[in-house]
Formats: sequence, structure tokens, C-alpha cells
Amino acid sequence: MKIKDGNKSIGKFHLVCKGKDGNIKWEVMKDNLGMNARLAVIAGLYGGTGAQTAFSYLAVGTSSTAVAASQTTLGAEITDSGLGRASATMSRTTTNQTNDTTVFTKTWTASGSKSIEEIGYFNASSSGVMGGRALTGTRSVVSGDTITATYSVIHT
Repeated sequence: MKIKDGNKSIGKFHLVCKGKDGNIKWEVMKDNLGMNARLAVIAGLYGGTGAQTAFSYLAVGTSSTAVAASQTTLGAEITDSGLGRASATMSRTTTNQTNDTTVFTKTWTASGSKSIEEIGYFNASSSGVMGGRALTGTRSVVSGDTITATYSVIHT
């Protein structure tokens, strides 16, 4: 007898940029693609094996390279202008079942001009495993803008 429960993780992000005046300059909501490498981390966390580290970092980048499940890094991660990879505030919320959604939240303040094209989540402050990636479309920021990312991973 073969039992299949159809469990999966669905990643969604919401990115909002506000200008110095506090008004919204742009906003984007997209689904992400989960990376193959995340599966070993998830399996290790479930079983408490392999010294795995939980995902808790967000990063943005400037590459519009198409997303593929085999990718292990952002195409061109931003490391300057106040937009470098950073620890997110982590929480859980309910989408379909109690506490079935992991939520990453991070606000950056730009100290220079950049064109954001991608976002991803990771399990380390540098290198590490990228769990998911999505393209944002070309989104420009200038010094003083704030960018707030809310990345939700719904476990079904």
C-alpha cells in the first residue's frame, strides 16, 4: 500500500518600498520557487540530524536571471548600500492549519541607489543554503528608501 499525503511548501513574498516621505513608491507580491538544496536542510531539521541550521535570513539582488530549482545563490546578491543579507524577524502564523506558515520579516534602509531584481531566503549570514528565490521585476531604490520584505512559507 502506497500512502501519499501531498505535503509541500509554498513560498510567497511581499516587498514594499517607501520613500523618505513614508509614501509607497512600489509594491510587489510573487510566489517563489523552492530550491532543491533546501530539502536536505528540512529533512535534517525534522530528524535533528546533520547539524542543520534553520532558515532565517533574507537577501536581495540585482540579477534577473530566470529562477531554477538547482540554483544555490542569488544571481547577484547586493552586499552594500544598506541592502545586504540580514537576519529576519521570524514568526509563525495560521494560513490553513494552526501555525502552518513560517514568516520572515525584514526592513532595510537604502544608503545608495540600486535596482532590485530578486529576493531569496537563506540559513546563514553568508554562504549557507538558499531555500527559495523569486524575481521582483526591476524595482529601483534610492538613498533613504525603506524596503520591507515579508516572506511567507506555507506548509501544506
